[in-house]
Amino acid sequence: MSRWSGFAVTWRQMFKKRVTENYPTVKRPKPSRFHGRHVLNRYEDGMEKCIGCELCAGVCPAKCIYVRGADNPIDDPVSPGERYGFVYEINYLRCIHCDMCVEACPTEAITETKLFEFSFTNRQDAIYTKNELLVDDDGHAKRMPWEHWIGDEDDQTSGWMRATAPAGNALYEGRVAWSGELGYGVRAAERGQSGPAELPETSDHGHDDHGHDDHGGH
Repeated sequence: MSRWSGFAVTWRQMFKKRVTENYPTVKRPKPSRFHGRHVLNRYEDGMEKCIGCELCAGVCPAKCIYVRGADNPIDDPVSPGERYGFVYEINYLRCIHCDMCVEACPTEAITETKLFEFSFTNRQDAIYTKNELLVDDDGHAKRMPWEHWIGDEDDQTSGWMRATAPAGNALYEGRVAWSGELGYGVRAAERGQSGPAELPETSDHGHDDHGHDDHGGH
């Protein structure tokens, strides 16, 4: 074999279409169910979705979530329920992004963005508090100095339903199960499945036939 024959492979590859991106300036699109950095969501009126039930902390296999609930102030409630998340922390040195916390949350208060690039300079930065996790007044995640954001990593923060949510059932195909989210408004219904039975009847006010509303009780 000639000593120049190896360059034939190089020349052939030089003229092929590139499969890499100009990272970090350009990022590849992430799947809709990609697990990234968490956010705590709010309703359109600004009230927090978290009710301090601590189910996310209880189900977390890595024990990276710490939640402490408190009773809602009567004169100035934080959430629609009787309690709210007074303390909420996630330790990203432990988090394995399994998404079990999203599955367990009864109000869809916690969901995940598509951001996964962290560059911590100290261990304390890796522990996100409620102040860092709660979405801003536009419904977007707060940008921290050690995170690499381009701008669209949280456009689909709540774009999909949990497998255990009502819309995860084929009977709820085409029905908007949760609405009124800050920054996103009414969210698109679950798609891609079909059920043998008819959908539950809904009224013009968004209530199902059991009297539950689409606002999570708010």
